[in-house]
Amino acid sequence: VAYLVVFHILFVLFVWTYWKSVFTLPIQPGKKFHMSYADQERYESEERPEVQRQILAEIARKLPVYTRTGNGGIRFCDRCQLIKPDRCHHCSVCAMCVLKMDHHCPWVNNCIGFSNYKFFLLFLAYSLLYCLYIAATVFKYFIKYWTGELTNGRSKFHILFLLFVAVMFFVSLMFLFGYHCWLVSRNRSTL
Repeated sequence: VAYLVVFHILFVLFVWTYWKSVFTLPIQPGKKFHMSYADQERYESEERPEVQRQILAEIARKLPVYTRTGNGGIRFCDRCQLIKPDRCHHCSVCAMCVLKMDHHCPWVNNCIGFSNYKFFLLFLAYSLLYCLYIAATVFKYFIKYWTGELTNGRSKFHILFLLFVAVMFFVSLMFLFGYHCWLVSRNRSTL
């Protein structure tokens, strides 16, 4: 009974954080970062890049923007028509600019950024614990398999397969979780 209770607690936490990682929408920059229609017209009608940079600098003067492009200009997203705040990146999959974007995760089919990075990190932690728990509880039967105490032929394959999959996922998740913990400790993102 104790094994089942721990198993189901880990399973519920794993599913809850996965759900939150998938369905928490990425946050876009606020309205103050979007260009007004008049500024947009003025920017698009100008053909000289240095004047365009000057227009962007004039608009961004009242915004909390510190990160610049390589040539010192204000970061601007042509597709979203907004001035990018620090750590904001355009996701080509989601077709939007995402605040503090880390990456677009194919496993959760969502951008991992400011709004759901916590849930993504918890999802990695709980899946790591989940795989470790499964591997630890199956290991006893794996030992019985090698000593010949397990008689059912079909269960031998299932135990081998379950232990192998749990250990492989554990190892890969351990590196991924460790990398993201290192990124958090350095206040960085994968981008």
